[in-house]
Amino acid sequence: MDISTHMIAKHIKEFSKNAHSYDDYTSLQQEIAHYLISHIHSKPKKILDLGCGSGAVFKNIVWEVEHFTGIDCAPKMCERHPQAENVEILCEDFESPSLSSCLNPPYDLLVSSSALQWAQDLEALMSTMASMCHEGAFAIFTDKTFETIYTMSGLPSFLPNAKALAVMFETYFTCQHEIKTFRLFFDDNLSKFRYIKKSGVSGGIKRLSVAQTKALIQNYPHSYLEFEVLFLWGVSNMSQKVNKI
Repeated sequence: MDISTHMIAKHIKEFSKNAHSYDDYTSLQQEIAHYLISHIHSKPKKILDLGCGSGAVFKNIVWEVEHFTGIDCAPKMCERHPQAENVEILCEDFESPSLSSCLNPPYDLLVSSSALQWAQDLEALMSTMASMCHEGAFAIFTDKTFETIYTMSGLPSFLPNAKALAVMFETYFTCQHEIKTFRLFFDDNLSKFRYIKKSGVSGGIKRLSVAQTKALIQNYPHSYLEFEVLFLWGVSNMSQKVNKI
């Protein structure tokens, strides 16, 4: 098993293990999903959600949807997603080569909130998915998330860079983007690190030694954790080309 495969396996295991308490630790992810969906005005009827989790995107849709397909690799998270006659949840890795045989494009909207930072090859994924949809809406945690922790530990962030992501997405979508920063405040440092573990933002990847973790808990200087999120909304370039033919 190579390093990237091991990271994804840890990521899936961590999300499934904490699924029962996930919603208690994801107020920020709920806020991000709400902001992302509130900027969609086309009222798409057929939607594909990559990394649907326990349903943050679906719960924020206020218009009538004909069919909603959610994809998530963590079985326990899929079990927590809202169910309905027009909702289909696939427990699958959204980068799996076999996934396309389970889908029924075209989709009016391809959406993903707080999940695409885990993609091993995001550009390849978007190249494939842009051909299946008319419109896209995405929210992605970027490398300024937990910036103080990375500065103090000397470790590089494993999250993608916002500006580089925006350039990549413009290859596949004619889109507008926004970079927003968030702060979550806590009563003590131990609560901050408990949040990082339970929320899934870290993906279950233990990159600090016990000594480093203890030092951070003792010396972390802020009452908050910082997060940076890239939001993108746009029309698929492939969809535009099809419409012109």
